[in-house]
Amino acid sequence: MEKIGIIDLGSNSARLVIVKMLGDGHFMVIDQLKESVRLGKDMERDGFLKPQRIAETIKTLKMFRKLCDAYGIERIIAVATAAVRRAKNQRSFLDEVATTCGIKLKVLSAEEEAVYIYRGIINTMDVPKGLILEVSGGATKVIYYNRRNLLNFKTLPFGAITLTELFAADGLTPAEQTAKIEEFFAQQLASIEWLKDIDPETQLILVGGSFRALGKISKIVKKSPYPIIHNYHIQSEEFVDIYNRLKAMDLDKKKRIKGVSSSRADILPSALAVIQSVIAHCGFNEMVVSGCGLREGLMFNYAMPSTFEKPISDVLGYSLKTLVKNYGCNEKHVEQVLNICIQLFKQLRVLHKFPRQHMRILKVAAMLHDAGASIKYYDYQKHSSYIALNSALYGISQREIVLAALVISVYKNDDFSMSELVRYKEFITEADVEVIRKLGVMLRIAESLDRSMSGCVTGIVCDVLGDSVIMKTELAGDASLEIKEAKTVAQDFKRIFKKNLDIL
Repeated sequence: MEKIGIIDLGSNSARLVIVKMLGDGHFMVIDQLKESVRLGKDMERDGFLKPQRIAETIKTLKMFRKLCDAYGIERIIAVATAAVRRAKNQRSFLDEVATTCGIKLKVLSAEEEAVYIYRGIINTMDVPKGLILEVSGGATKVIYYNRRNLLNFKTLPFGAITLTELFAADGLTPAEQTAKIEEFFAQQLASIEWLKDIDPETQLILVGGSFRALGKISKIVKKSPYPIIHNYHIQSEEFVDIYNRLKAMDLDKKKRIKGVSSSRADILPSALAVIQSVIAHCGFNEMVVSGCGLREGLMFNYAMPSTFEKPISDVLGYSLKTLVKNYGCNEKHVEQVLNICIQLFKQLRVLHKFPRQHMRILKVAAMLHDAGASIKYYDYQKHSSYIALNSALYGISQREIVLAALVISVYKNDDFSMSELVRYKEFITEADVEVIRKLGVMLRIAESLDRSMSGCVTGIVCDVLGDSVIMKTELAGDASLEIKEAKTVAQDFKRIFKKNLDIL
């Protein structure tokens, strides 16, 4: 199975990700290394990469090369962004990297970088209208798309490092410094004419390490148990509160903040000042943190070159198929269970009365319900639930993922613990318990109706008659095992749906 290395060399940090290709355009990150190299530090004076920074970067890239060699990787996709792009000694630096590390760095143009970031977002988020804000060490990208089509972008030559250095005047308090950055950046935003015409329903999407740190801080403050930062929403009022607290701290206190790398603590206020300027300029009430960006854009470009012309249409479906492949699930069985789940959801709507959006929850549960068997068969649904909660699931809200994970955890025995309700109170309510149980019963019936994984039950027809549901199975072979297994769900079905279940 092919593995590739992707290196992203920015102004602040260098990151290597090891990517396993799963086939059919699917891939999975299996390892990574990250180092703070501060390559863009002190460039403002003369535009040259400094010897100390170059030495540190070379040292880091040699480590990256060593890990790639350990994985037997022959193809390394390595890109450099703002710092190298504007460096006067760019050529000599690239030659030194090639000679000493055996790595050929491609310097991305501002347009190429924006396109890769956009592709990394559009193929991992179900947001039809977005303003992407990415603040790196040496630049800020503002990227606008509508109806999933890239419309405009602007790269400003000011990032978290450069802004911190520009406004590091003696005698200024941290709050005064960030105020000057806000004022300065407001002027930069005013020069972007197309910002005045963005759709009012546009979602602000935050990309980059500083904003992932913001998301981590928010999750710690709210004591959120959900482990994934991608697609994490923050209200503007909450952001302002975090920002006001952080910018008043001295550096030592910022370094001790949970969720913030000590190497990022000094530049984080500058990055957040940019957000404040954008909120004030565009009037956003909410923002969403993305865990994906440039590197994912590079991954998609390699694994699925077609996405460079046309984004993935079903982001959730693509993401689920990736996990199905990665965990070695029986793909035909998964599709069969999903198909029956869809039929059950539609035909029992008169009983459950759930909105169409709940189908997404059932889809996740159906496709990942037996992924945990690759870890341990006994109680595999617990492992499957964990996989749903902790994997890279795209195109779906965090609330829906939590609900799907709970559906998986209870579908075998309806063992719903109220402690889960308390734990995930940020996402679910008491009313959701009924949703979890009803979807869990549907999943159990669907899984039972393909117990032999032969696809012998090709369809079902459900009739709700008085106090009973008559389920007629459409067969393409002997389904005695399937019907026998499905009938064992009848008791739970009656308790949860308040109807008898007859399976024919």
